[in-house]
Amino acid sequence: MTDSFLSIESPSTGLFKAKGSKFLSYAFPVNSEDEIKEYLNKIKKEHYSARHHCFAWRLGAEKNNFRVNDDGEPSSSAGKPILGQIQKSDLSDILIIVVRYFGGTLLGVGGLIQAYKSAASDALDHAQIKEKVETVSFEIKFEYSKIKEATYLFKKTELPILKKEFNLSCKIFSEIRISEANSLSKIFRKTEGFDIKI
Repeated sequence: MTDSFLSIESPSTGLFKAKGSKFLSYAFPVNSEDEIKEYLNKIKKEHYSARHHCFAWRLGAEKNNFRVNDDGEPSSSAGKPILGQIQKSDLSDILIIVVRYFGGTLLGVGGLIQAYKSAASDALDHAQIKEKVETVSFEIKFEYSKIKEATYLFKKTELPILKKEFNLSCKIFSEIRISEANSLSKIFRKTEGFDIKI
């Protein structure tokens, strides 16, 4: 199972001009469709006088959750070229919006494809690419007498301790790469007195 992929570190912008039209591009790292909606609303408010707000996004390590939108431009002349740049760079968990201010001269479908592609590409040229790993949260439950053993196991497996609850019954909350979850379960289940919930 794939649990690592490339994304962008932080938002970036780009620009392309053609025959008086301006194409402003915005690339955002995103984790959910709700976050995508927030960014779209924000950019539409900022550029309310622009004629088109076209976009493409892709989510997840499997890279099969994506969407494109031409926002009134001729079919496949905007969203698809934007997605093409995301695919070319092999990115996911990303949204690219390209805002067009019409300059009075029609560009034709070929011209539009080139313009949206170039604007998206410029935003990615200004972005910092990073590897992203999909993780799953889990909790380990054990009796207070097992604290030393639990601390040793976390040190040995190099897992982060996100939160601790030490009472009569203790809990440690952590996260792990999805691909390593099964082997982790075996380690803790082999050790007596530990209950793991993933």
